[in-house]
Amino acid sequence: MNIKKWLMTGFGTAALVLFAACSSDDGSEDSPVGPADDTALSSASVDPDGNPTSGDSTDPQSSPSGGDGNSQAAPPTSSAAETGAVDKIVDEGDGYNHVAITEIMYNAPEGSALEWIELTLSSDKDIQSMLFAGMRLEGAVTFDFPAEPLAVGEYIVVTNDVDLFKQTYPQFSGRVFGPWGNDPKTGAVAKLVNEGDVIDVKLTGKDNNTSVAFGSEPPWPSLANGKGYSLVFKGGTLNPTNPSSWAANKVMLGNPGGPDEYITKTSVRLNEIKPYSLEEDEMGWIELYNSGSDPTDVAGWLFESKLKKKSWKITGSNTVVPAGGYLVLPATSENFEDDLYLSDQGGEFYLYEMVGDQRTGSESSLMLGATKGSSGVVDISDGTIAQGALATETPGEKNSALKVGPIFINEMHYHPKEGDPNDFEFLELINKGDAEVNLFVDKGETKGWKVEGVRMEFTSGDKIPAGGIMLLLPDSMSSFEASVREKQQIPETVQIRFYQGKLSNRGETVAVKQPYSFTGSGETRQWYFDWSDATLYSDRWEGFNETDGFGKSLQRVDFTTMGYEAKAWTPADPTPGK
Repeated sequence: MNIKKWLMTGFGTAALVLFAACSSDDGSEDSPVGPADDTALSSASVDPDGNPTSGDSTDPQSSPSGGDGNSQAAPPTSSAAETGAVDKIVDEGDGYNHVAITEIMYNAPEGSALEWIELTLSSDKDIQSMLFAGMRLEGAVTFDFPAEPLAVGEYIVVTNDVDLFKQTYPQFSGRVFGPWGNDPKTGAVAKLVNEGDVIDVKLTGKDNNTSVAFGSEPPWPSLANGKGYSLVFKGGTLNPTNPSSWAANKVMLGNPGGPDEYITKTSVRLNEIKPYSLEEDEMGWIELYNSGSDPTDVAGWLFESKLKKKSWKITGSNTVVPAGGYLVLPATSENFEDDLYLSDQGGEFYLYEMVGDQRTGSESSLMLGATKGSSGVVDISDGTIAQGALATETPGEKNSALKVGPIFINEMHYHPKEGDPNDFEFLELINKGDAEVNLFVDKGETKGWKVEGVRMEFTSGDKIPAGGIMLLLPDSMSSFEASVREKQQIPETVQIRFYQGKLSNRGETVAVKQPYSFTGSGETRQWYFDWSDATLYSDRWEGFNETDGFGKSLQRVDFTTMGYEAKAWTPADPTPGK
C-alpha cells in the first residue's frame, strides 16, 4: 500500500481533524522568529496562508536554503495537486495550511547518530514562503524553515546532520534541511530522546498546527528503537499522538521521500501477565487474546523480556489461541523452552510472530508496572488501548479496569485561552486515599514519585494529605508563585510545585508513577515504578472543544480507573489549587 498517497487522498475534509490542531499560534509570545532584517516582514503583506502578497523583500525562488544553506534544490513551483499527483483534501478558500509528520527516525541502528523527521504539506494550495508562513518545529527539537516554497504533496526532511543523511540516503531526491537547533543545556545539536517526546509543527494562524508523539516503550514498535527501522504514521484520521497510529516501516533504514508500507500487527496480542508470586509460590502466567476471526497457532513464537534480555520460544501441546478468545500459558517449561521468570519489578515484554525461525516483524507488547498483581490491556471506546496494572486478575476473561490511585490527576489546563495573560497551563493532583502520601520515599534508597509527560520528579518535603491537592505549574512560572497564589486565592496549605516540560496543545500521555524498587548502584542503578494514574488526553475528544484554547480545563469526574476515557473528564472553568 502506498501509505503516503493514501494519507493525502481519499478522506476529504475529515483530514482537518488530524492536521488542524488548535495549538495556538496567532502572533502571541511564541510566534515564529522572523527574518534577520525586521523590515522584511513590514514591507510585505501576508495572506491567510502566510504567503507574501506584496513587496519584494523576499523572493521565495531565490532565497537562501535551510538556515545554513544545507537544503537541496528547490522543487518545481507548480503544486502536486495541479499536476494530479495528489487530490485536494480541503475545500477551495479554506485558507489553512496543514503540515503533517509522516516518518521519524529517532534511534538509528548500529550506533549511528543520524536522526530525521519527514514532513509533507497536505493543503489545497502551496506555501510560497515557509518563512513568511512562520513554519517551524518546536518541542523535542527546534527548526525555523527558510524563505522557500513548499508544494502540496511534497515531502521534505529535517535532520540533525545533513551530510550524514545524504551519505545514508543517496537516492533521496527531495530537499533536506538542517541541522536543527542546539540543546540549550549542552550547546550541541539537540537529540530526539529515545524514550520519547512530542514534536510540534507550527505555522502562523490558530488552526495550522500539528503535534505528533513518538516513544520506545510498549505499545510503540520495538523495531523503530535502534533496530534499523523508522516510525511511519499510518494515515487517515488517526490521532498522531497515539501509539496505535504508528508502525514500523517495512524497509530497513526507512524510506524518506518515498511511499511507505508498514508492518501490520498480528491479531494475537499480549493481553495480561501475572508476575511470579513468592508468597503463593507461583511461577506466574501470560495470557494471549486473538481479536481475529480465525484461530491462530502460536507454536514457535517468541516471548521476550527486555529486562532479562532473554527470549523464550512457545512450545507445548496447547498453543492455539481461539478466534475471539484467550489462551493462558503458565510460565513453566511445559509451555516454554525453559521456566519463565516474570519479576514483580515489571518491565517491557514482547511477543514476536515467527515463520519458521524468522521473525515477521509483527509484534505485540506490554509494559508491566512494578507490582505483585497482574498487568494487562484494556480497550478504550475510541478504538485504542491502554495498558497498566489491573484492579483484579482475570485469566481467560476480559480484563478488568486498570488499578489506580491513591494519587490522581484531578485537573488539566493544557491549552490556555489565546491572548489572556491571566490564563495559564497547569496540572493538579489529588490524594483520594485515607492517609497522607509522601511523594519522596525510602526504598533502601530515596527516590521521588514522577510525572511523565512533563518531566517532573518530586523531592524531599513533597506530600499530599488525605483528600488534599497539589498544584503543578510550568517552571517558566516559578518566579510568579506568590502572585499566582494571591490572584487565584490558593490556600497556603496547597503546595505548588514546578515541572520542566510543557503540556501539548494536541494531546499526550501524562502518567503519575511511584517508586517500587531498584537494582544496581551508582550510575547503573535502575528504578522500577508502579502506576498511580495516567491519561492520554486529546483535543479531538467530542464535546471538549472549549478545553482547546477557549478557557476551559479538563476536570476529573471518574476516579474508578485511569483517566484514558473522555468520559472520565468534563470541561469546566479552571480552578487551580482549589
